[in-house]
Amino acid sequence: MNTFTASTSATSPVTVLLPQLRRERRLSQLELSLRVGVSQRHLSCIETGRARPSREMLIALLDALDAPLPRRNEALLAAGYAPHYPRRSLDDPDLGAVREALRRLLDAHDPAPALVLDGGWNLVMANRGAHRLMTLLGVDAEAMLQPGFNLLRACLQPGGLRALCENEAEVCAALWSRAQHEAAHFAELKPLLEELRPHVPQRVTPHAHTPLLHTRLRSSAGVLSLFSAFTSFGSPLDVTLASLRVEHFFPADAATRRALADG
Repeated sequence: MNTFTASTSATSPVTVLLPQLRRERRLSQLELSLRVGVSQRHLSCIETGRARPSREMLIALLDALDAPLPRRNEALLAAGYAPHYPRRSLDDPDLGAVREALRRLLDAHDPAPALVLDGGWNLVMANRGAHRLMTLLGVDAEAMLQPGFNLLRACLQPGGLRALCENEAEVCAALWSRAQHEAAHFAELKPLLEELRPHVPQRVTPHAHTPLLHTRLRSSAGVLSLFSAFTSFGSPLDVTLASLRVEHFFPADAATRRALADG
């Protein structure tokens, strides 16, 4: 028993993952133990490797921590269990209803732009409004709006879309802040953030004269002013679905609304 305990506590990544997730959620051992219905002593033994959690106990802890699905699978694998959450391709026949729902959301938002992005800010789908916006900006929509196009890189790299932005520093700082927060949930973002870090301006406080941050873009129709909202799937049980979000762009003034409708 002592041999097993020493080996487990020295080598199991679970002893790193669980305390890390708990600290990220700002939960004490006592708070987490009460949520799951186990003693604080037992939770301490799990976190230090003196006790090996059952698969059911580990899933209960990860649920209580609201851990992102990829990290739940990572913790299960680290404990020697099979992953609990699949990662299907969006082309999988089982996700046909999901693809249809996404397409309906995009079409319903037209003529305003809307995009489906994954956790790494890679483009998955775009509507006609997004193509119109790129055309108004003088950008090759067919080249940019291909699956795999990375919106974060396009917005933060020098010479990209940021060059068309009138409030460049403000928007770049806001995008960077959002991406940093999301990197805690999507590990694929971390290397991209390191790549883009040298190009990010110092944090800029948005002007408080509007309730939302407006992105102001120079276009052939004049300055376009847009703000955005997000849609995501409720209670996803698939890693791919958990990472997807629809970004809906809304015109912030009448001139932008007309330009998008006429484009």
